[in-house]
Amino acid sequence: MNFKTADLYDRYEARVRVCDPLLRDFGGRRAFYGEVVTVKCFEDNTAIKSTLAEPGRGRVLVADAGGSLRCAMLGDLIAASALSQGWAGVVLYGCVRDTDELAGMDLGVKALVANPRKSQRRGEGQRDLPVTFAGVRFAPGDWVYADGDGILVADLPLLPLD
Repeated sequence: MNFKTADLYDRYEARVRVCDPLLRDFGGRRAFYGEVVTVKCFEDNTAIKSTLAEPGRGRVLVADAGGSLRCAMLGDLIAASALSQGWAGVVLYGCVRDTDELAGMDLGVKALVANPRKSQRRGEGQRDLPVTFAGVRFAPGDWVYADGDGILVADLPLLPLD
C-alpha cells in the first residue's frame, strides 16, 4: 500500500508521534509500516536475531540498542531471515552492517549508521516492553509508518486511508 508519512501526519496530527530525525534508510524498501514488536538490548543482538527468525506477519521490529555506535546489531544474514519470515521492517536505535546487501533487500531498515564490527552474543536482551528513543515511546502493539520523510508512531492503525 502506498502512503506518505507527510500525508498521514497532516490527516492524523493529533494521533501520531513523530520521531526525531536521527535514523537513516539502509533497506531496499523505503516505505514500510506495521504493528510494533519491541526489543531492548545493548551490544548483544541475540534478541534481535531470535525475534526476526519468527514469523513477522508484516510487523515491524523496533529495537532499542541504546544508541551504541561500537558495533552493528543487524547485518545481511539476520535481515535475510527477517525478509524470509515476512517482516516489513526494522527500526533500530543502533548500527547496521553489510549495507550494500541491505540496500538490495525488500525490507525496510532504519538505523543510526553503519559499523563493520559485529556484536557479541551473550543471550541478553528483553522483548515486548516499551522502549523510548528519538524522542518517542514505542510500545508493543503500536503502529509504525516510515518513509524517506521520517517515522510516525500511532496507537492504532492509520491505513487504509478513506
